[in-house]
Amino acid sequence: MRDGEDVGHYGGSYKVTKGLATKYGDLRVLDTPIAENSFTGMGIGAAMTGLRPIVEGMNMGFLLLAYNQISNNCGMLHYTSGGQFKIPIVIRGPGGVGRQLGAEHSQRLESYFQSIPGLQMRQPVVLFEHVLLYNLKERIPDEEYVLCLEEAEMVRPGEHVTILTYSRMRYHVMQAAKTLVNKGYDPEVIDIRSLKPFDLYTIGNSIKKTHRVLIVEECMRTGGIGASLRAAIIDNFWDYLDAPVMCLSSQDVPTPYAGTLEEWTVVQPAQIVTAVEQICK
Repeated sequence: MRDGEDVGHYGGSYKVTKGLATKYGDLRVLDTPIAENSFTGMGIGAAMTGLRPIVEGMNMGFLLLAYNQISNNCGMLHYTSGGQFKIPIVIRGPGGVGRQLGAEHSQRLESYFQSIPGLQMRQPVVLFEHVLLYNLKERIPDEEYVLCLEEAEMVRPGEHVTILTYSRMRYHVMQAAKTLVNKGYDPEVIDIRSLKPFDLYTIGNSIKKTHRVLIVEECMRTGGIGASLRAAIIDNFWDYLDAPVMCLSSQDVPTPYAGTLEEWTVVQPAQIVTAVEQICK
């Protein structure tokens, strides 16, 4: 079962659910009114009765209207019911900066939800999808395969500095990595993938090798994912660090509509190159 705004015969605002209503029918793919708190509550109730619903917010900013359901019910019911209820629900939707959609439709809200007790990589889970990644084309295996999203991905092995990133910023980091290699640096790039819990095993092994860390995120500078990750690194791997942990984040401002100003608010590859040069001095 999945519910959300226009997820049915329209196929979703970004066509992620295209064809599902035809294949599975209207009882399993439900178009809902523009009432995020209500249809999120429907999904949570369905999960409590044993279904495994997927709830889509047309835009992650809209899920702020369902924050009460996600926090007080979705995140806490397993605990407050003494384990009587499990909430096997996936809440997903698009977000991020880069399509000139204005402040309300270009929010980076992952840190809002990361802080909710009970939301993690098992039930229940919140999945953030960046709008600029939908049209990317990459090679995938021909056979069926499964990814463990709790494990970070080693994107590029290296020796000089560990760069930790996720989502769209992975591609900015890889652009910067090409420049860094030409300058004589050997960065190790890790896509952390899971924001809660962090894969500290993979992250720690990299830090023990490079002894330097740069975090690159699209989340806000204040109270963002990078702040949580930096705290975890300092708590667990302080003795292995040869330089302060540096974090590049988006500006603490609403996202402008103008494309040039919008681009200014998020981390660009040139900033990543400069940061690595500073760390490796």
